[in-house]
Amino acid sequence: MRHTATPSAAAAALLAAAVLLLPSAPAPAGDAAWLPRPALGQGEKCVADTDWMRRNHMVALTHQRDATVRDGIRTERFSLKGCIDCHAVKGADGKPATAANPAHFCRVCHDYVAVRVDCFDCHASRPEADAAGGRQAAIGRYLGRPAQ
Repeated sequence: MRHTATPSAAAAALLAAAVLLLPSAPAPAGDAAWLPRPALGQGEKCVADTDWMRRNHMVALTHQRDATVRDGIRTERFSLKGCIDCHAVKGADGKPATAANPAHFCRVCHDYVAVRVDCFDCHASRPEADAAGGRQAAIGRYLGRPAQ
């Protein structure tokens, strides 16, 4: 009787081989050129250390959101508006790019790690002076009402 491997057994064997060979693969070149490179902010320095922001910005933004929505406390340090104002990236037309543009500051890393950014379902994704109608129009669009 001849024994043949099932498709799942073959896939498991291939996965095991890949895992065993992975550590022996050559490491990327020195400066990790394969990593995303988001645009720098326009200020002298960020509101927090760069490494801390890479790892914790979502916690800071969520905390800021909760403090603002639930407690009415508005601070500038971790405001989404502040991030957008500082990290605006210009599109091909010379205007700040919206979240629909892959060059948008947030999308550069979030696309790389396959994380959907839902902040801009409600919030402007470019500085308010450049957003169509500003905050009031964004709220009206969200609620399905025309801007006044």
